[in-house]
Amino acid sequence: MLGMSGRALSFGVVAEAYERFRPGYPVELFDMVMAYAGHPVRTALEIGAGTGKATRLFAQRGITVTATEPDGSMLAELRKHVPPSVRTVRSALEDLRPGERYGLVYAAAALHWTNPEGRWPRVAALLEPGGVFASCGGPIRLADPAVEEAVRAARAPFLDSDEIPSPDGTPPDHDMQWPGTELERSEWFTGVQQSLIERRFTMSARDYVCHLSTVSAYLVLPALERERVFGQIVQVLPDRVEMVADITVHLARRHYGA
Repeated sequence: MLGMSGRALSFGVVAEAYERFRPGYPVELFDMVMAYAGHPVRTALEIGAGTGKATRLFAQRGITVTATEPDGSMLAELRKHVPPSVRTVRSALEDLRPGERYGLVYAAAALHWTNPEGRWPRVAALLEPGGVFASCGGPIRLADPAVEEAVRAARAPFLDSDEIPSPDGTPPDHDMQWPGTELERSEWFTGVQQSLIERRFTMSARDYVCHLSTVSAYLVLPALERERVFGQIVQVLPDRVEMVADITVHLARRHYGA
């Protein structure tokens, strides 16, 4: 499939763990998207739906959702957890054919896996004129700097970083983050907004390592190295860890005339 890297298609082998150890999305996200839309949204298409964490947020509130996902194992896990009204399609964004248009197109922690070449014309082709595009996501980090540093040191022989850099090189301290930076430059969209939903939670050290087992940087390591790095990390963790899991939300509207 076009534009899908090895990391993007690495999650299927841990679909059940992904569902269990990745956090869901709060109602605040739904409310934010609907407030931006300014009117009831009846249909939505989701890009890279994974196991349906965001799918169920929108589908359970009356929106008819078409969930697209290129990995068959992830899509099979999604079908276990979403309402029967959800239509599922095994496809990457690049493989979707123009046809039906939706009031909302959204991506939850998935847009960075899409091919930058032609990304915005593809998204625009799926939206009704004036329709809303939404993207949300963000890293899940350890809240305690000392614990974070200990984990970084334990990970260092295997990985420099387990995060994904900004696809367009936007610095972390820039006022507008990606994909807002690309949306602002796109002829297809207007009214770009960026918001933050703050989240904090705690989890056991074991569950934190299980969460890491669903992160692509670790999934693409050789199996032996993956076991070793998790063994090193668990040794430096307290029994429970506090996590920062803020969600950055980008919203934009498809130009009526574009």
